Amino acid sequence: MEIVKVLNNNVVLITDSDGTQRILTGRGIGFQKSPGQHVDLAKVIQVFSPETREEYVTLRDFLLDISPEYVALARTIVDLAEASWNVTFPESLTIALADHISFAVKRAEAGDVSAHPLKSEVRQLFPAEFHMAKEAVRMAREDTHLPISDEETTAITLHLVNANAFAGNDMSKTFEMTETLTQVFDVLRSIFDRDFASDDINTARFITHLRYFFTRAANDQQLQDQSEAFNESVRDSFPVAAQAAQRVRVVLEMRLDARLTDDELTYLILHIARLTGNYERKQK
Repeated sequence: MEIVKVLNNNVVLITDSDGTQRILTGRGIGFQKSPGQHVDLAKVIQVFSPETREEYVTLRDFLLDISPEYVALARTIVDLAEASWNVTFPESLTIALADHISFAVKRAEAGDVSAHPLKSEVRQLFPAEFHMAKEAVRMAREDTHLPISDEETTAITLHLVNANAFAGNDMSKTFEMTETLTQVFDVLRSIFDRDFASDDINTARFITHLRYFFTRAANDQQLQDQSEAFNESVRDSFPVAAQAAQRVRVVLEMRLDARLTDDELTYLILHIARLTGNYERKQK
């Protein structure tokens, strides 16, 4: 890996063996280095591979202003999440987490710590990501001795959810999804006059289904290949769940400004039937 440009003591632009230009970060990786020299691979924390000039400029400007320790911690969190869930996240997640960690440290040092307004909802709706975020905060405090508050768990959770669901930097869809899921459960609690335990398998399945639905809706890929006979059969078999699904449908369509397909409504009915116990009773 030959250095093309030293951006600062901790960031360099290099040319890989295949001729691809990449940005490397690491404490002291560019110290007293010059173009044409080779990188000390032992100092490399993170390798970024911008595909366009715009991505390069954005990455360069970001990395010049952030501590490599924050990038290293963010990368460790991403690696742990990828290994735990057997997924591959985009590079943007590492950048978003490093940026968040930087501001979290500044907030903690200034004593500016407050509870996230979606804390209870996020803990219930996204338990796997919430658990991972708690581990991230623990690592930040115990492994790297950063003064990060427990209240950052919610925001880190939302970053992980966003990467899982939408694979982008725009968090607005994730906030919208969280608020909409909360509203859906409010509707169902009103209809069935009961709470739904966050650790119940059917609640988890329902949330997972809706999360995938949001991704499909965002990409204009709603389900629509079932026969009308099947859809009618489901509606007839689970009339209570079908009525509830119609009310949930109104919430989803208003929030997303998009009409649900008949297939999406059918699977919504089936999940509500399972969630409320109606499915199991029907099977018996």
